[in-house]
Formats: sequence, structure tokens, C-alpha cells
Amino acid sequence: NDNIYDELQVGSYAFMDSHYTSIERENSDKPTFENSLFILTSVMSKTSKNIAVVDAGLKSQSIDSGLPKVYKEKDLIYTKCSDEHGIIKDKNNKLSINDKLLLIPGHCDPTCNLHNWYVIIEDNLVVDLWPVSARGYSF
Repeated sequence: NDNIYDELQVGSYAFMDSHYTSIERENSDKPTFENSLFILTSVMSKTSKNIAVVDAGLKSQSIDSGLPKVYKEKDLIYTKCSDEHGIIKDKNNKLSINDKLLLIPGHCDPTCNLHNWYVIIEDNLVVDLWPVSARGYSF
């Protein structure tokens, strides 16, 4: 029967990575859920006009489902990454060294695996730290 659900992805839907939010509801231009998982990154270099280097590369996120999106910044595009750095196309040349950006990971599950803690934020304040208890364990 085509109407039977045979898979649940409760973690993915709790976080909503950029891959999931690219899927839109029928008859709507808005995603069903909002993102709740972000990577805080800092601009560490301005190599040239309209290009910024950030400190979030492959060691802090998975890109197997695509590159991250810059949260609420349509004119900033994460274009490529190396192990430890990412390149942001800064169309309006507005970024400066030490500016902070929130990235929406391309794939939340393997991104979570790369971190020791979730930092819980409410109303721009840190309210809790949750350890990733399975971090570093594999069988």
C-alpha cells in the first residue's frame, strides 16, 4: 500500500537542515518547519572584495546533502569549503573580520556527530548545554 509510512526521521525533523527546508509544502512557498540547528561561524579573513573566509569547514559540518545556507542572509552564499574553512560570497561586500554568521547545515545528522555539545539558545541567551553523549563512539 502506497499510503503506509515505513520510516521516521524524528531527529531530522526536530532540527530541519537546509536539505529538508528546500522541500516545500504543496501550494505554499514556505517550508513546513523552521530550522533549529545552526553552526556559529566567524569571518576570519577577507581575501578580496566580495569574498570572506569563515572558520567552519568539513570538520564542523557534513556537506553530503549540500553546502550550508547562511541563516537570514540571502546575499551571502557559502560556496565551498576545505577541512577547516569555508568561503562566503559576499555580494554586497558587507562582512568584516570577526563578524558572526549562523549556518544552516546541509545535513544535520552527520553534522551533530562532529560536535561535543548543543548550545541551547532562547531569546539570544544561552540557557543550557546538552552533551552529545554518543560523541566519539562507533562500532
